[in-house]
Amino acid sequence: MKEKIAKTNVARLLDKARIAYELIPYEVDENDLSAIHVAASLGENIEQVFKTLVLHGDKSGYFVCVIPGEHEVDLKMAAKVSGNKKCDLIPMKELLPLTGYIRGGCSPIGMKKHFPTYIHETCTAFPYIYISAGIRGLQIKIAADDLIKETKAEICSLFTE
Repeated sequence: MKEKIAKTNVARLLDKARIAYELIPYEVDENDLSAIHVAASLGENIEQVFKTLVLHGDKSGYFVCVIPGEHEVDLKMAAKVSGNKKCDLIPMKELLPLTGYIRGGCSPIGMKKHFPTYIHETCTAFPYIYISAGIRGLQIKIAADDLIKETKAEICSLFTE
């Protein structure tokens, strides 16, 4: 008997947009909320497990970067693509009030407000990628093109290999 997975707001928004996806649960480790742990739990390629980062630019304000889990966003590159001179990751305490999500469960879909979104260009190299479903312990398996469409994202380079 398959356990019923509770739908998150992210899943409801994808249903409403008629976008195909799969909800994939994984074991949460409160001491390791990294995408690397998520990829290992799912038995998936870390390059396909994307993390969602929220940044603040000196000109544009808040924006979102979605990058493969084991990489760090290059702040200079992120500033450039978002039209800023400089930018920084937001302080952790601002994440929940700003997005409605907690660390380890932040999704580029369904934030309290839509922010400009930038997805690292490698996302299109795979038939599907994983992003957070909006809570810890649940990932969404989705085609990159569908994610790009739903988040109105721009594809760009956000770090150097």
